[in-house]
Amino acid sequence: MSVKDHEIKALKDSVLEMATLVESFIKDAVHSLLNNDIELARKVIRSDHLVNSYDIRIDEDCIKLIALKQPIGKDLRFITTAMKMATDLERIADNAVNIAERDIDIADKHQIDPIVSVDLLQMSEIVQSMLRDAIASFVNEDKLLAMDVITRDEAVDKLDDKVIDELMREMSKSSDNIYSGARISYVSKYLERIGDHATNLAEMVIYMVEGRIIRHIALDKIKSIKETGADFKKL
Repeated sequence: MSVKDHEIKALKDSVLEMATLVESFIKDAVHSLLNNDIELARKVIRSDHLVNSYDIRIDEDCIKLIALKQPIGKDLRFITTAMKMATDLERIADNAVNIAERDIDIADKHQIDPIVSVDLLQMSEIVQSMLRDAIASFVNEDKLLAMDVITRDEAVDKLDDKVIDELMREMSKSSDNIYSGARISYVSKYLERIGDHATNLAEMVIYMVEGRIIRHIALDKIKSIKETGADFKKL
């Protein structure tokens, strides 16, 4: 029995709503850090249960569709992709909550190097765009957009390295910088992990559309596929 169009739309809408909420967590957590807005950080932490609720609801909806419709082929890939995406979105939210918790840790020691602030903001903006486009690629079944998301993770990794190097320099200058510097380094790592999860989302979309698992395909090959229009299934 095939999955109906309205059932597919309902599931896509749920994933989109969850992703929109998760993206707001990232934006608010980083804004809280850069502007020492502790109430905003607490709001992110308090709201985590909303994301967990979406995760549970999407899982339950997917399980019901599998049980009732016994889907095969692309329908089955779509449902299992939605389930996996909900899991990664929940983990992205957890990383945003972790950022908010680090914001509170250094609230009374708030001093962030301007260069680090700019880099963290740029990381945040990139991972938010990766998340938005990964979800858009899911909703629209757009493998080219999904591939574009995957290629952006490289920029996040480079910024993470840059932030850590700058923080190490600052911490080496004075022991007073160690406590806040260490916790800000966690923030950079949380953003880097969010980028990894957004990459996972995009890889899931390619599996859904192409039926090909690409987790272990080198980035240069993915770039080549995107540029030449080669077939994933021939790799």
